[in-house]
Amino acid sequence: MLGLDTDRFDQLVAEAVESLPEWIGEHMENVFITTAVWPSRHQMQSTRVGRNSLLLGLYEGVPLSRRGGRYHLTPPDRITLFQRPLEMVARDEAHLVDLVQRTIIHEIAHHFGFSEDELSRLEGRDD
Repeated sequence: MLGLDTDRFDQLVAEAVESLPEWIGEHMENVFITTAVWPSRHQMQSTRVGRNSLLLGLYEGVPLSRRGGRYHLTPPDRITLFQRPLEMVARDEAHLVDLVQRTIIHEIAHHFGFSEDELSRLEGRDD
């Protein structure tokens, strides 16, 4: 397992966000991207991830497709990338960069309203 310090991991995430196409940033509304070393118990329980599975990232909030007229004065949605689970999957730092980018895109898709099932089909997975 890779063992980057948290500053280096945060830097990789910031670089991945900066490399996103401009149109994505233009359509992200009230969302904050952050990192954590591990998901909390609450975050794990809020997902369909199995007990012995790794959670690489998590979108918490109200997707754009579900926001109505009552959506205002709401705390920002949150996309969290989890450092240690990503490092456990990565073969090396270059692979970690790729995993971080794919995880961010996956979680942003949830912000845009895609379900996990829809993303699995788009990504060619049969989960």
